[in-house]
Amino acid sequence: MSKVRFEALETLFHRKPIEIPITNEKISDYYGSKVFGEQQMRQHLPGDAFKSVQKSIQDGNRVERTVADQVAAAMKEWAITQGVTHYTHWFQPLTGSTAEKHDAFFEPTEGGGAIEKFRGSMLVQQEPDASSFPNGGIRNTFEARGYTAWDPSSPAFVIGTTLCIPTIFISYTGEALDNKMPLLKALHAIDKVATDVCQYFDKNINKVSATLGWEQEYFLIDTALFNARPDLMMTGRALFGQAPAKGQQLDDHYFGTIPERVGGFMREFEREALELGIPIKTRHNEVAPNQFECAPIFEEANLAVDHNLLLMDLMEKIAVKHDFKVLLHEKPFAGLNGSGKHNNWSLATNTGVNLLQPGKNPKENIRFLTFFVNTIKAIYDHADILRASIASASNDHRLGANEAPPAIMSVFIGEKLTEMLDNLEKNIKSGSMTAEEKTALKLDIGKIPTLLMDNTDRNRTSPFAFTGNKFEFRAVGSTANCATPMITLNTIMTKQLKAFKVAVDARIKKGEKKDIAILKELQKIIKESKSIRFEGNGYGEEWVKEAKKRGLSNLKDTPRALAVYKDKKTVDLFESEGIFTPVELEARHEIELEKYVMKIQIEARMIEDLAKNHILPSAILYQNRLIKNVQGLKEIFGKEFKQHANAQIELITDISDRIGELKKNLDNMLAERKKVNQIDSEEKKAIAYCDKVKPYFDKIAYLVNKLELSIDDELWPLPKLRELLFTK
Repeated sequence: MSKVRFEALETLFHRKPIEIPITNEKISDYYGSKVFGEQQMRQHLPGDAFKSVQKSIQDGNRVERTVADQVAAAMKEWAITQGVTHYTHWFQPLTGSTAEKHDAFFEPTEGGGAIEKFRGSMLVQQEPDASSFPNGGIRNTFEARGYTAWDPSSPAFVIGTTLCIPTIFISYTGEALDNKMPLLKALHAIDKVATDVCQYFDKNINKVSATLGWEQEYFLIDTALFNARPDLMMTGRALFGQAPAKGQQLDDHYFGTIPERVGGFMREFEREALELGIPIKTRHNEVAPNQFECAPIFEEANLAVDHNLLLMDLMEKIAVKHDFKVLLHEKPFAGLNGSGKHNNWSLATNTGVNLLQPGKNPKENIRFLTFFVNTIKAIYDHADILRASIASASNDHRLGANEAPPAIMSVFIGEKLTEMLDNLEKNIKSGSMTAEEKTALKLDIGKIPTLLMDNTDRNRTSPFAFTGNKFEFRAVGSTANCATPMITLNTIMTKQLKAFKVAVDARIKKGEKKDIAILKELQKIIKESKSIRFEGNGYGEEWVKEAKKRGLSNLKDTPRALAVYKDKKTVDLFESEGIFTPVELEARHEIELEKYVMKIQIEARMIEDLAKNHILPSAILYQNRLIKNVQGLKEIFGKEFKQHANAQIELITDISDRIGELKKNLDNMLAERKKVNQIDSEEKKAIAYCDKVKPYFDKIAYLVNKLELSIDDELWPLPKLRELLFTK
């Protein structure tokens, strides 16, 4: 056994769980204690200033400068009581993670003294160096200026001794260099049009908020074993590894007893998350060994996105204290379930109504059908854009595997709702309806809550499934920033609701009654979007053929999925709704292609490093031992030695063949990589990496895994999957 592997396993053997004291505190005693939220604002701000801030949050308007000064002063005083010495603008550059630059509150005074100072100008704006963040050609590298600007709708919070202020990040020329700014625009757009549509049903509704409940899946690996696997360190996934005899086939890990050491980690990160106002509610073992999941209560989408990013950072920090490493990669281990981040999405009104929740009477259920059917139509019209929003090199490994939905976008609504939409499509007649027909229709619509009670089972193979009072976008990857799919989903929904409102108003203007106008337009939409609905097995080859007949795209890899960002339809969509300018959209396309190329490039380099510097030397060393054994047998048995050394000779031959194949594939991959790197176009380079370089990954992994089965365990240089995945 290699020294590194031996030391890692020995460390694991002596590992003890960290004691996390159990107290009598209730969660309500400390929930949100590190957040400068509404309650803290109310306590620390003058009444007029508090009302002004709340109105700015409600309306999406800029906070006045004088009010900003008051908020900054109150925020500073509160933060100091929390032991804070620094502040930072916490933002979301297009790296996929978060960024921060810390500044101290203190300023020197005459006479050698100092005071704590935090003005409104510091709260509202900061100027971080933007030179090294992805920008997709929006600005030159030597032009370093970028600005962060306060987002008052997401409350400031304290991490350690730093006050963190959620902000947007823009270039010197005003383009968005982050995910938060376009998300806020998309949320504002859906609010306006959804409120307009709600006016058909309830004049008291004056605001609609998109809500999000994410489910975060992840793996935990012991730190010592992680550090002994360079591939996990560099790429987030095991590039090699023979599947252990026991994996997840017994389903004994799923919802099983949480290991003590893992439980200690969970309790600590949950405590800190709750103090930061993240409403974590659920924890459990997931399907694969050492895989787990946590999930919060639904929140307003912008806040939910911030909380998910914050939680991912928090989990990684807390894991270190428990000698764990969190793996957020979508597919860290071949042959086992990968990790997703299911985005549960709905729309909520200021009157407390979930617009995707069936009601108690036909009127409320027509409202439900309005938003339900329009969501399906939005997915039908813009399925490729939705697919692009969850495209990444790491998610490509997961989509279409045995636990994740396929790359074909479809909508699952369940047998009973399908039957109801089919009936609605057929039964609304043109012209006037008789009283009996109206009564029959209302009775049918009034049955919706009963239909849903026991008929909303989830389809795990569906990328976009209705689950009773929300849609679950299951195709989002575990490393993803939820903002990207939420920007897309809320934008396409805005587009669809606008078209619906125009069509219904036109019908009403022609003399149709409001309810009939709505139902007839829904009937039209149901017909047009029918092909996106699918209730069957998304993993089957039959669905691939059926989807092709229906005209649905099957964009299996990231470079081809991202190509939709160049389409005029996509550019017009985001520009018309005020979410992205053509320049911003082009930049994002370029950034995602660059990211894809770099990730495949890193994996290729790591494969070459591991295979040449770790695997091949171990294989040759073991082969030499076998050769010496055969030579010894020949000395003892002479000409008859072959009958005593037959197995060894077969093993030597087998290892020799695999060494030769491995070396040939490594050389071929390197040659392809050199050619691909000469390509100037980022899109062509990404496609070439996908088609020419990436196919070698599985070929090389297959050969390495076969060698792992043949070579003496003592000589194998890397911790094996059976060691990585069954630590307690």
